[in-house]
Amino acid sequence: MADVIYPRLIGARLRSQMSYRASFALDLVTQVLAQWIELVVILVLFGHISALGGFTKDEVLLMYAFAGIAFGIADLFAGQLDNLPNYIRTGTFDVLLMRPLGTLPQIMVSDVRLRRLGRIIGAIAVMVYALTHVGIGWTPAKVALTIATPLAGAVIYGAVWVVACSVCFWIVEGREFANAVTYGSNTFTSYPINVYSRPLRWLMAFIVPGAFVAYYPSLALLGKQDPLGLPGWVGWTSPLVAGLAAVVAGFVWRFAVRHYRGTGS
Repeated sequence: MADVIYPRLIGARLRSQMSYRASFALDLVTQVLAQWIELVVILVLFGHISALGGFTKDEVLLMYAFAGIAFGIADLFAGQLDNLPNYIRTGTFDVLLMRPLGTLPQIMVSDVRLRRLGRIIGAIAVMVYALTHVGIGWTPAKVALTIATPLAGAVIYGAVWVVACSVCFWIVEGREFANAVTYGSNTFTSYPINVYSRPLRWLMAFIVPGAFVAYYPSLALLGKQDPLGLPGWVGWTSPLVAGLAAVVAGFVWRFAVRHYRGTGS
């Protein structure tokens, strides 16, 4: 039943958004420009330096692009979790529990905003530029890695979103904490992780684990050694890390839902 219901719900949301095409086009362009704001920061930064953490401008742009695509995909499907505090506070989450469907997928398909594709489009444009300027020695494995990296990164971001927003079951006004982790991870993963301090690096790179969104896959594509000393095969493990992150996120969500006590109204 879920295989039929979820596509229909998503289709209904998308048709309603496409009914106002001029507004949709404007929103799409706005999202592209929003994605490029961080790009401007990188370009200005490299106007004053020639390398950042041992990486050139085009190499950093590759990391930025991978992180941007991954975050855009995750935002498209998991960004609705930002509304979880409202679901809990108003008692709407109790309604979700009464339906014969998973609570997490119900929230994720509740408000799929097609305009968020603008962020993905903007990041893809940067990725095309970066891939044609960094001089990668292409092999079938590297082509597969290039395709898999944004998808694995989106799963990692989505898992982070689920875990961070699960805090709202105990702290109803926990949105700011969740936003600091999710949106903060996007900023963190857009740069080489070796430029950050050790405590922040361990927290956001390995515990979160943002380093596997763009940094390590980029090292594998570029054929560069990790300045932090990890072996080269780590750059090929993003899909595995994404799978583990999804399992952890699912466990945390189920634990949080089982301990949910309702609004009492």
